[in-house]
Amino acid sequence: MLRQSFELSGHILDLVHQRQFPGTIQIVNGRITAITETTEPVPDRFYSCGLVDAHVHIESSLLAPSAFARAASIHGSVATVSDPHEIANVLGIPGVEWMLENASQSLFKFFFGAPSCVPATAFETAGASFGPEEIDALLKREEIGYLAEVMNFPAVIARDPRMMAIIDVAKRYGKHIDGHAPGVTGTALEQYIGAGIETDHECVTEAEGRERLELGMKVAIREGSAARNFDALWPLVKDYPRDCMLCSDDKHPDDLIVGHINQLVARLVANGIDPLIALRTASINTIDHYELPVGRLCTGDPADIVEWSNLTDFTANRVWIDGHLVAEAQSPQLTPVPIHAINRFDTAEKEARDFLIAAPSSTPTARVIRAFDGQLITASSQRTLVTQGGYCISSVEDDLLKIAVVNRYADRPPAVGFVENFGLHEGAFASSVAHDSHNIVVVGVDDHSIARAVNLVIQHRGGLSAAIGTREQVLPLPIAGLMSDGDAWQTGQQFEELTKMVRASGCPMRSPFMTLSFMALLVIPELKIGDLGLFDVNRFQATTLFPQ
Repeated sequence: MLRQSFELSGHILDLVHQRQFPGTIQIVNGRITAITETTEPVPDRFYSCGLVDAHVHIESSLLAPSAFARAASIHGSVATVSDPHEIANVLGIPGVEWMLENASQSLFKFFFGAPSCVPATAFETAGASFGPEEIDALLKREEIGYLAEVMNFPAVIARDPRMMAIIDVAKRYGKHIDGHAPGVTGTALEQYIGAGIETDHECVTEAEGRERLELGMKVAIREGSAARNFDALWPLVKDYPRDCMLCSDDKHPDDLIVGHINQLVARLVANGIDPLIALRTASINTIDHYELPVGRLCTGDPADIVEWSNLTDFTANRVWIDGHLVAEAQSPQLTPVPIHAINRFDTAEKEARDFLIAAPSSTPTARVIRAFDGQLITASSQRTLVTQGGYCISSVEDDLLKIAVVNRYADRPPAVGFVENFGLHEGAFASSVAHDSHNIVVVGVDDHSIARAVNLVIQHRGGLSAAIGTREQVLPLPIAGLMSDGDAWQTGQQFEELTKMVRASGCPMRSPFMTLSFMALLVIPELKIGDLGLFDVNRFQATTLFPQ
């Protein structure tokens, strides 16, 4: 494809030197050949380099990379730092290769890492396992630019030989190492950073962020569809304008079509941050840290450019990647890419009786997961369960519902527990997006509805489902049970309809499916559930439903 040659005239936002001036940009064959300052009047439009998402799991958008690109580019995004550990947990290296192949067919600049923790823990069933050999096979590839988030922080702090061998592979190749250290502070944090970990996107308080920055880490301020930490962390940009980045981590399609990193830039500016600093946080800082071949709006750079109408709402007028117009007037110009599905689903349908829990007494006390809207972390509580006919059942009145995880890789009995704060009045909803091993996770009011929701997912070999009253609805995810083969607008509409159905049944959460998907993530505190049962993250060990 020929790269175009053209000239742009307007207000130039030089984020490297933190200058704004009227001028022209000359682009020849997809590269910037000259940037000229002028004293003549220029059109009232602003030009910056493209935005970069500093940490995102493309799979969490429920979209293939090429479909994600079409949606993200209309908001001024030209690149992502992407960890493909979702598909890696399901399909191993072939899954990562599928992401690389699909992404390569788009002009959008995807920079993938080697997933460091597959599976996230040894206390669950995944579809693959990555050790030093698999990490070496990935990191030797030019397309794999860094070691993705090292989630097993207890293993790093304890200097576990296998974990350290994985980190050493990245050091040998001279590639960056991403972190993941929720709640880690003090000496433990120093030990974690001392292993060579460079970034963290798991900060939830300003104090956590400052501690990391003072120790030399880069902090990616996260605002996604589930975890929303921007309000707590944005003040860090005032004191560390070159060491903060912006990321979404996980962004559902209905949110992505509305906005991406540009939304965070607008919020920084609304909070009093200079637009040049806000834009730098959304681009240059990430480009520099990861040494990305993304244009910084400098002479000789690739023409990765965004045209803004103002420096307030940061709605992108036009976007170019390597000189190609990829978005205009909030409409994607990237050509859709044909998608072939790749998958693994080896479990049989379930019956209501599979989700029964025998009651050890008439008023049993159980460990219960306490979920929080907009957070990946949970709390552990102890609640008295309601029993009926010798079995523990959900209690709508107490907002105490059954939660279960079904192994998708083999036909095994489900693990069943209880969760609070989902608020359902009837029915159940389920998902084969269940971080990070992506078994099927379901929450519901009664066993029959739970089985119906799970079986909808199994019948489609992956998807999001809801079974409420007489209604059943499913969003199929044929790519690894994680991604749709449709575009962002079609997938986003289906996702929004499912979300409305669940919320209409009483769930107060803004993004119930995203929150549900993290109930099975055994590396983020405090109490979670995997296909093998409840897991105490603080002690990093399995635990029982009923305390001894």
